[in-house]
Amino acid sequence: MSVETFLKQRAVNIAVNGSYSLQRRWYDADGKLRSFACRTTRVSPFRMIVQVPVVGYVGERMTSYFRDFGEVEGVIRQTMRGSFLVDLEMPASHRARMAEKLAWLEKKFADASVQDVRADARIIPPTSHSVMILADGSIHGCFIIDISSSGAGISAEVQPPPIGTPLAIGTCVGRVIRVFETGFAVKFVERQNIDDLSRLIVAQPRGSSSSAEDQADGLVDAQSACA
Repeated sequence: MSVETFLKQRAVNIAVNGSYSLQRRWYDADGKLRSFACRTTRVSPFRMIVQVPVVGYVGERMTSYFRDFGEVEGVIRQTMRGSFLVDLEMPASHRARMAEKLAWLEKKFADASVQDVRADARIIPPTSHSVMILADGSIHGCFIIDISSSGAGISAEVQPPPIGTPLAIGTCVGRVIRVFETGFAVKFVERQNIDDLSRLIVAQPRGSSSSAEDQADGLVDAQSACA
């Protein structure tokens, strides 16, 4: 089934954070299968579209876990830039429970509630993909798990940088303060206005690679500034 066909079917447009791993690929230095963060954009009991930092191949198996759905397995049917469509494989009883859960979530999110905007409240940005710039000027694609005025959770194809590494996510400079199974946490040098953060964290360097190098020149100071 294509994405175009799935978009015409009954499904729930919902953002649920989770984690996933791909069959036969992406092992860490210790030979352990790597997990990455992911987020759904459209879900039915039969298939889902998932935004990801690492896009697999058509026909590749995926194992994922979502707090609201539990462990979910499936096969990638179509890939897009930064996302893929996966056919879900589960027993009929699990599929029925998932349908009930989706109906409940749809009603829950249809009730417009006041968003938590406390100082360090974690939010999901409208755009999930950005770039990560290291002090050597190298640029890597990354997936934004969540953001707050003081930092962000990041997942990327490259191995998580060591704790203390200065870097920029979009135009927000910070350093790595924690590494976890599906990614790492970044603390910004300066607290950001939450209303501007979604735009700043996905802003990419203008022009050629030299502009990224210019931005990287200031990253060396980030380590001491965030200490």
